[in-house]
Amino acid sequence: MSDQENLLYEVKRCVAIITINRPEKAHAFTIEMLMTLYDTLSKADEDEKVKCIIIRSTGDRFFSAGYDLKQVQGDPENVKQVTIWGRKVNEKIMLMKKTVITQCQGIAVGFGVLMMVASDLRIFADRPKEELYIRLPELVISAFPQTGATLMPLLAFGFSNAKKFLFTGDNIGLEELKNINFPTRIFPKETLDEDTLSFAKDLCKIQTPFLFFTKVMLMIMNKAYIKSCMDLEDECGKIAYGERKTMKQLEDIIQDLYKRYP
Repeated sequence: MSDQENLLYEVKRCVAIITINRPEKAHAFTIEMLMTLYDTLSKADEDEKVKCIIIRSTGDRFFSAGYDLKQVQGDPENVKQVTIWGRKVNEKIMLMKKTVITQCQGIAVGFGVLMMVASDLRIFADRPKEELYIRLPELVISAFPQTGATLMPLLAFGFSNAKKFLFTGDNIGLEELKNINFPTRIFPKETLDEDTLSFAKDLCKIQTPFLFFTKVMLMIMNKAYIKSCMDLEDECGKIAYGERKTMKQLEDIIQDLYKRYP
């Protein structure tokens, strides 16, 4: 299956719909898919007809299992490319002018969660925890949290919950997400596509400058902070994946980071 078939694109009136279509691999993202997703988001952002974007996936079980780990295991160059393009996609979702809605019908892991957290609004199917949960497993699978994996949970979940989700790798179900006001809307699974599209079309009724500038103002207010945090993740990732350091060397590096990222 080509990357174009793994990521489907259509426009319904004012709404662009990007559908992840790799169900046989739990909608896990290859480097090529990340690049295609970035280009597709850019296409939607530049389309004069589009005012709002939905990201969704096919099937019932997974929204997305994150990055395709088979592609990156034991290959430093592929790890580098995933880091570059994962960051580019998440920054694009956050900083583009058009409202991005993630529609989640099943399990989301790693980058699947990050796309959701980077999005402006999140719509969930009403399903029990064993059928729908989010998970940030980076630390427990010995992957360094980058491409926004520390910044965006902090922004979305708060300081305490971000640490809980990252350090434990726990499965977080809909009831817990409701308690921290993460879902924008929750719709029945049977009507999720129709209800999400209807919600997006209602957003499109807002005057275009009002819709665009509200997001843009919020992002400009936080743009320098977001870039600085992403840079910090990348710098720490290079150190973590580099040569082994003594405890004293790590302490010296950490103190330097505190000074350079006030």
